[in-house]
Amino acid sequence: MTISAIDQLMRTAPVIPVLVIEDAAHAVPIAEALVAGGLPVLEVTLRTKAALDVIRAMKTVPGAIVGAGTVLNPADLDAAIGAGAEFIVSPGLTERLGLAAVACGVPFLPGTANAGDIMLGMDLGLRRFKFFPAEASGGIAALKAIAAPFGEARFCPTGGITQATAPNWLGLDAVLCVGGSWLVGKGAPDKAAIENAARAAAALAKT
Repeated sequence: MTISAIDQLMRTAPVIPVLVIEDAAHAVPIAEALVAGGLPVLEVTLRTKAALDVIRAMKTVPGAIVGAGTVLNPADLDAAIGAGAEFIVSPGLTERLGLAAVACGVPFLPGTANAGDIMLGMDLGLRRFKFFPAEASGGIAALKAIAAPFGEARFCPTGGITQATAPNWLGLDAVLCVGGSWLVGKGAPDKAAIENAARAAAALAKT
């Protein structure tokens, strides 16, 4: 794995939708709406029984770059890659998961919430991280303080961020993008609403 691979993914759009999808039949219309709205990088969390099928289905949508989130261990990693995940996101970082992800070469965005997490990641050769849970971990002030000693590190804050607050996070030098769960509601997808939300999110720019 190279830093440039995950770096490129993080720079593709200002927001990575974080998706919890219960029904695989909803996968394609959701992905189509998000891609049409300008958000092609899609994180499907492994929080539902349908998640792996959702990844497989979303992979059929032209332009979609589909990854797996909530990857907790090497077994999750193997299952996600087997389903076609193009990148991996985890809520935290263990040496066991980190070594497995690095060994398989998949673009990997591990969760960090403190300096120790970042140091563990950097020991593994990682320089791109998720800051999670962003708001509950102290918000922008916390990330500024935590990121300060790590000049090479860049972050995707996720957790509690909204369309309204995302620009504040994107204004930080250490932030390349944010993770957003506000784009898709529960239940049957409203494609027009999702596409409109995606367009608004895609219009956010780094300052």
